[in-house]
Amino acid sequence: MGFCDYPGYSVLSKVYIGVWGKKMSPLQRYVPHLLLLISVVLLTWGAAGLVEYATPQVTFGLQNPNFPRGIQFLHLLALLLTGFVFLIGYFLRWPATPFATVTMYAVLATLCFVETVDFQAFGNGPSRFIPMTVEYAVYLLLSAYLLKSQAMRRRFSPSR
Repeated sequence: MGFCDYPGYSVLSKVYIGVWGKKMSPLQRYVPHLLLLISVVLLTWGAAGLVEYATPQVTFGLQNPNFPRGIQFLHLLALLLTGFVFLIGYFLRWPATPFATVTMYAVLATLCFVETVDFQAFGNGPSRFIPMTVEYAVYLLLSAYLLKSQAMRRRFSPSR
């Protein structure tokens, strides 16, 4: 008799109890969903931006006139790839997903630095570094979760 055949089994109990029969903390339950949502947003943003980039008659307002076309292209491609890498890795349970995603966050952080310092992405004054700092903090928190959490270790374990 499989796990699903036991009386009282439900999808909600599987989410709450987890795959290994242990209670999952709210962090373990909800952050993976947040990572999936963020990845879908990044993938969509990058894809829509590249469509807008390639066909100027289509406008979504995603192009930054302060950025050179090459930086704009790299920015949108990095967004698309970051979302794609995590989503494909998550659903295929690719063991290298956490490392590949953290690498893509580093690419985005590097582009953010160049865009902020060289092309005034967030304005001209010293306050432009506040959004950059927040973005870096988010990348660090998500990276730490990807590399250290039990939920992610279980998800991407090569033995599964």
